[in-house]
Amino acid sequence: MTDTIFGKIIRREIPASIVYEDDDILGFRDIAPQAPVHVLFIPKHQPIPTLDDAAAGDAALLGRLMLAAAAYARREGLAQDGYRVVMNCREHAGQTVFHIHLHLLAGAPLGQFGTP
Repeated sequence: MTDTIFGKIIRREIPASIVYEDDDILGFRDIAPQAPVHVLFIPKHQPIPTLDDAAAGDAALLGRLMLAAAAYARREGLAQDGYRVVMNCREHAGQTVFHIHLHLLAGAPLGQFGTP
């Protein structure tokens, strides 16, 4: 797999507005937000290109991505009103960076923001 912009963000080679980090997951604000709150959650050590490339052994990592997004939503007071978590897979679905990631979208009712 070739290096991506997300790899550069993980290594702090380019700036990002980081809002969440643990041993395995990094969360940062999207540079082209589709909602008032638009945060991307990425694995730091396993740059799987797409969801279709994930294997059964990646299940725990995929679960940690979801749990990180939920923890962030609770911490920021977004959970009560609700939030959306989206993962795009390949070009036709809108994936532009081939390093698996979740989009957390919140801060307005669903019909008032776009789909990443």
